[in-house]
Amino acid sequence: MVEGSMTQGAGQGPEVERTATVRDFRVPAYVHETAPYAAPGTHAGEAAPPSEETYPEGYTPTQRDLPVIRRGDTVQVTVDPEPAPVAQPATGQGPLFVVGDVHGYLDQLVAALQEKGLIDDAGQWCAGTSRLWFLGDFTDRGPDGIGVIDLVMRLSAEAAAAGGYCKALMGNHELLLLGAKRFGDTPVNSGAGTATFQAAWLLNGGQKTDMDRLQDHHLQWMARLDALEEVDDHLLVHSDTTTYLDYGRSIEEVNDTVRETLTRNDAEEVWDLFRKFTKRFSFRDEGGADAVRSLLDTYGGTRIVHGHSPIPYLLGEVGSEDGEDDTRTAVEGPHVYADGLAIAMDGGVTMAGKLLVQQLPLDD
Repeated sequence: MVEGSMTQGAGQGPEVERTATVRDFRVPAYVHETAPYAAPGTHAGEAAPPSEETYPEGYTPTQRDLPVIRRGDTVQVTVDPEPAPVAQPATGQGPLFVVGDVHGYLDQLVAALQEKGLIDDAGQWCAGTSRLWFLGDFTDRGPDGIGVIDLVMRLSAEAAAAGGYCKALMGNHELLLLGAKRFGDTPVNSGAGTATFQAAWLLNGGQKTDMDRLQDHHLQWMARLDALEEVDDHLLVHSDTTTYLDYGRSIEEVNDTVRETLTRNDAEEVWDLFRKFTKRFSFRDEGGADAVRSLLDTYGGTRIVHGHSPIPYLLGEVGSEDGEDDTRTAVEGPHVYADGLAIAMDGGVTMAGKLLVQQLPLDD
């Protein structure tokens, strides 16, 4: 198989002007505002000093979780138009769709779901028995994470009533938001000194408007999300990491362990869970295909489908310190790599990229 890229509610939020520049992996301006709490090693009102610790590649939960992109960088996106509505089989389950990281971009999500014929002009489910899986990371960086969660929750009910379903996986940003709400500035051991969920959430795009609108039913919904699932021989996960193996040898065991960890409400345990879900790039380089196989052999499936790491980073085309020219990348759809065993679904919507919604299986 040749590696490469393939093409391809209600919950109305305030219309937000979309810029063509990369911006959302930067620290929000208000991180540097005077804060009522003190980060470890600082006094209240002071910004925490930059860490000088060395982290494993792809893991920096106490810093921004991806490299800062130069302001001139852009991502050019071309997507072939898709017919709608979704064709429904005469009997049985409908077609399977997956959605990459949304990160608060409600308008882009609504447009992508409408383009695929999954919701109508009013934002209502119109795809009958179709099956829709979100791969996690609903909030942070973008303008309306709570609006995204509200939409997904409503579509879950509407799809079930129509004989289909809409389900979602746990992303590292769900763990981050849960931790920031539950534990705030409670110190935890980060493996490189002390840290707090509050500081990590702000560093990684936490939005004050999301925190202000966060309600108990949102928290309960996030805490019950599965970590991984196998559907139609596809192993669906959020993060491109093998650390799921630390939580069990079956899908059921992993999902139960994650939920039990959140139920115990121990800040250190939840931080460790967040830390492991934040790791990335396990499938990208030499040995990547073997890393994928370790998950497939344990949990089942013949291909893994994930979000978490934007496709331009997997391609090595942004985030580099080399050269002075602006980096420009076309994201045309999901990226197939690791000897054809992995499908990446994060099109980089936070980088002025594309919020990907893709029907599976891919036509190779």
